[in-house]
Amino acid sequence: VQLVESGGGLVQPGGSLRLSCTASGFTFRRYAMSWYRQAPGKERELVAAIASAGGRTDYADSVKGRFTISRDNAQNTVYLQMDSLKPEDTAVYYCNADVYSVRYWGQGTQVTVSS
Repeated sequence: VQLVESGGGLVQPGGSLRLSCTASGFTFRRYAMSWYRQAPGKERELVAAIASAGGRTDYADSVKGRFTISRDNAQNTVYLQMDSLKPEDTAVYYCNADVYSVRYWGQGTQVTVSS
């Protein structure tokens, strides 16, 4: 299993970024996918999750209405559209898949929200 994130960077408050995570090594369309984040000195937290067929999504309260998770099963890719970014969104963002009860992570992508 391999998860490769991209799309992080530096953005001003109020700006937008779209993260991508491309998966390989398992049947992507059969598994729910999630995005987590970890800020310095804090525990890793769930940001958003999407069901295998994409019909159900869940979000942390802190990002509801600002972030949107989606997936393209033909491209084995899950996305996180982040709008109205705030400084407190600054963190390393990780893609996650639980495959056969094993938790897999990508290498992470840094998102920094600062003026």
